[in-house]
Amino acid sequence: MMDKCMDPASTATEEVASLVEELLREHGDQIAALWWACDGEPFALGPSYPVDEQRRRERLLVRFQDEILAELERPPMSVAEQRALERRVYGELASFARAALDLEDRHLKILLDTGFTDVAVQFARAARAFDPEITGAEMFQAGRNVFAMNGLQLLMGRPIALTPAILAYSLLYPYTDNLLDDPTVSPEAKAAFNRRFGLRLLGQSAAEAWGPAPDPREGKIDALVAMIEGQYPPEQFPQVWASLRAIHHAQVRSVRLLRRDTSPYEVDVLGISLEKGGTSVVADGYLVAGDLSDEQARFLYGWGAFLQLADDLQDVVEDREAGLATVFAQTARRWPLDGLVYRLLRFGAHVIEGLACFDDPTVEPLKELMATSAVRMVIVAAGQARTLLRGETRRRLQAHSPFRFWFLDRRRKKLLRRQASILRALEAFGDVEDEGATIKGTDLAIDPLLVRER
Repeated sequence: MMDKCMDPASTATEEVASLVEELLREHGDQIAALWWACDGEPFALGPSYPVDEQRRRERLLVRFQDEILAELERPPMSVAEQRALERRVYGELASFARAALDLEDRHLKILLDTGFTDVAVQFARAARAFDPEITGAEMFQAGRNVFAMNGLQLLMGRPIALTPAILAYSLLYPYTDNLLDDPTVSPEAKAAFNRRFGLRLLGQSAAEAWGPAPDPREGKIDALVAMIEGQYPPEQFPQVWASLRAIHHAQVRSVRLLRRDTSPYEVDVLGISLEKGGTSVVADGYLVAGDLSDEQARFLYGWGAFLQLADDLQDVVEDREAGLATVFAQTARRWPLDGLVYRLLRFGAHVIEGLACFDDPTVEPLKELMATSAVRMVIVAAGQARTLLRGETRRRLQAHSPFRFWFLDRRRKKLLRRQASILRALEAFGDVEDEGATIKGTDLAIDPLLVRER
């Protein structure tokens, strides 16, 4: 047998993987340069809302949330009940979105008529079939990524579907995050897990990577990696696996941000945050399409970086108290966040310009939604951190929110109090069996009831 290092096919595979790795480094440098090119001065934020108009929209939100919560108190027991519940919820959502969020029919059509909701139900069933003990919180965490990857399917001109790769990648990080966040697992054991996981992503077999008796959680993680291998064999799709190794590397580096009171001169906090967010969404893209153009990869890296920073802004109060190292938490210990919030808004506006690389005219409403959500996402996150803003900035941002900040806090607290019942309802969707459900891939269909831990 030809030595692997002399195998032309193996050499070509390694060259493709190296090109992807170099491309991601370039995109990371470009996105970091874009961040520094943005200034922190105020700029146009879109429509503003007088207080009377905010009050009107707040009444609509109260009514909508109360109606949805009432519906979730009666989880469906059959497919017919589930379909009826979906129709009622979608109708209420459409009415609320038009009246309170200014969405138009073309936006609602792309959200409600293209398959997002069907895939959400399929995912709940498939996740429960894979792991009967999965919690509602874990389903919700993974389901957010399924929704994001479905959006990428639309952007790339593909039908929305729950593929094996989407199911597996979306479930991977609840399992890996839960293991790494488990206080009963020692730092040494976590580091050893990261090494084993990295070896598995490099193509080693389960026995070579995990050893003869892996942790039960590692067995689930291995089964998910194998599911991705089934759709994207590493020798045929080295670019996919290079992207998975990139996000794993970024996750390992991000552990440094967990050190209490890290100096900004000890760790490249911005670079790690951009890398973690950017590589995650690039991996989403490769797992959706198998391959990406340079322009698509650049946009996805920037979009992921933006989402990561928006999340960090949303969590800044808790992160600052915990002594964690993020761009916003480190700044908040000494300075107000006004300039960083405006910089993030301007950064997001520049990133959104990259959507031009997706030229299918049918997805223009989705692009509009993404552009609008980018601004509102930052405004809402800043509202949660408003005690760290100057009064003028706080008032200006709130004027561009459909709802007042204190009102959103109150509604958020109500939802947290009802979290357990909401998650039980989500679990109920996974418990309702539908004999016709399938996970459709590009060239395969897998019965979700057979997608179990190996």
